[in-house]
Amino acid sequence: MRHRVEHLLSAPLFLAPQLAGERIFFVSNLSGRLSLYAMDAGGSVPEPLLPPDVALMTPDLVDGEIFVALPDLGVVVVMIDSAGDELLQPCLVPIDGGDPRPLFGDRFAGSQVSLVELGPDGRGTVSVDPRVRPEIETYEIDVATADLVPMGTSRYVNYPAGHSDDRSRYLTLDVYSANDLTLWLWERASGERKLLHGVPLEERADGQKVELSGFGHGWFVDGDRRVVIQTTLFDDLGGLGTLALDQPGVVEPVEIHGVAHTGAGELESVRRLDGDRFAVTYNVDGASWGYEGRLDVPGRRLDLSRVLWGQGELAAGVVEHYHHDPGTDRFAVSFSAATSPAQLVTVAPDGTTGTLTRNRVLGVDPALLSAGEDASYASHDGLRVSARLYLPSPRLGFDGPRPVVHYIHGGPQGQERPDFTWFSMPLIQYLTLHGFAVFVPNVRGSTGYGQAYMKHVDRDWGGQDRLDHVAGVAHLRADPRLDAGRIGVVGRSYGGYMTLMLAGRHPELWSAAVDMFGPYDLPVWCGRLPEAWQTYFRQVIGDPERDRDELVARSPRTYLPELACPLLVVQGANDARVVQAESDDLVAELRGAGKQVDYLVFDDEGHDLTRIANKVRCYQTITDFFVQHLRP
Repeated sequence: MRHRVEHLLSAPLFLAPQLAGERIFFVSNLSGRLSLYAMDAGGSVPEPLLPPDVALMTPDLVDGEIFVALPDLGVVVVMIDSAGDELLQPCLVPIDGGDPRPLFGDRFAGSQVSLVELGPDGRGTVSVDPRVRPEIETYEIDVATADLVPMGTSRYVNYPAGHSDDRSRYLTLDVYSANDLTLWLWERASGERKLLHGVPLEERADGQKVELSGFGHGWFVDGDRRVVIQTTLFDDLGGLGTLALDQPGVVEPVEIHGVAHTGAGELESVRRLDGDRFAVTYNVDGASWGYEGRLDVPGRRLDLSRVLWGQGELAAGVVEHYHHDPGTDRFAVSFSAATSPAQLVTVAPDGTTGTLTRNRVLGVDPALLSAGEDASYASHDGLRVSARLYLPSPRLGFDGPRPVVHYIHGGPQGQERPDFTWFSMPLIQYLTLHGFAVFVPNVRGSTGYGQAYMKHVDRDWGGQDRLDHVAGVAHLRADPRLDAGRIGVVGRSYGGYMTLMLAGRHPELWSAAVDMFGPYDLPVWCGRLPEAWQTYFRQVIGDPERDRDELVARSPRTYLPELACPLLVVQGANDARVVQAESDDLVAELRGAGKQVDYLVFDDEGHDLTRIANKVRCYQTITDFFVQHLRP
């Protein structure tokens, strides 16, 4: 039987669920594009809440919430952009659906707004990137009145990380690079903020080393005299700390007890449920684990009392999003795995689970899909690199060593996980159905393996990370099931950048390459970014003027004259992160040099592909390209 890409994409996405009493709200592509839906919490026919011409972004690419349902106010606040341009605006939709209208009118037109958090009473915070200047604006908002209270501006975000119950005090974070942050206290009474921990970037001496705090969400405790906050100060994999507000700068550890998972698990998130009850989630080599526990502030410990997911029906996969409903004390979860598409699941107070969807891939026997196997290896310097290898099912009948597609995730501080809701997994499965083995390494710079591992890539794009991939290819040569003479490479975003670097610097390794919206010329790319984004990338990559020679040395453009294999380039016309001009330049220069380059542009997409028709065309084009040049 010939398997079509439509078979894999027939399983709709169910993302970002939110329970509100007896209703569950979620994002899905049931209409062929991502939109907002609701249904009864016990299961019913999903009801669209937005007109069919409105398309949402992929929730994982949205900073903050993609939507928040507010039943007491009779509305849903939903973040809407235009065809992937990421100029997100908070819009109000009636709780039963209807036309969206901007919450703040034209106040933030042309800006990118992030809905950081929003309480059930409609009070919350937003972060605003005006796109025309580098300072990020922070506001407290009230949905009922559309009031805005300025909380300051900062070139380094000033991101709200927690608030007191009465919202008279906020914790905010300035972010200089991944896990390099300073912690601040903003108080309504003064309208000002004061430093609680860390050394502001502008106060650091040249070359000064600072302790990485890895601060995340925080909570006021002990009568608002103390805060508890996520941090990497005491554990490379993440943990908790506490700080008395009358003793700024002094953070003490809060120990977490009672984990049931084995192996190294990176702390993903901690969320307060109510009072001293918290939900704690871990990433254990890509798989999601979640717990409920209680915080003992005087004892400086959090005791985990039960597993929410990671075992039973919710094991060996990824929780894309979860939400706790305080009214019913239930959790709503979007869960998927490498071979099973997203399901909406509820977790009751007694731990029982209820699956609300019967989502499945049509026309493909589940036994033909590849669960993957561990393919971790030692890199050139002995560092362990976690990797998975997805092989075609023996039942497909392919003979002989398999050609390999080497898949590179984006980020760079991201991770490839067994997540059917993410762009890559249906493509990986489609490639295995066509006889390819797919190798997926999480090289240094990836998240999920601790702070030190993740920070390797800062100021070293195209350096040790690249050599990890080269070592991965050497590792593949030792596997008799694989044909190391037929290897293609593909990646998107940073993965596209790395694809181009590998194709240019190591042309002997590849028979074909696919770049999806990857940076081509780093100094030029940095200058094309929105101003506020440039501040961050100057820290993690380099300054396009001061460090120009270094960036040129790390740019694919410098090495692609050596390209020796066919190249396919994929680009979204509305991409704000890697603008189309970047790929236009790549294609024009390589074609001018006589290289074989195919170019696929999607006029209604940005830094992702969200419409099913576009995914079908993209997956099929990539697969046909590899079939042509790798001959499975």
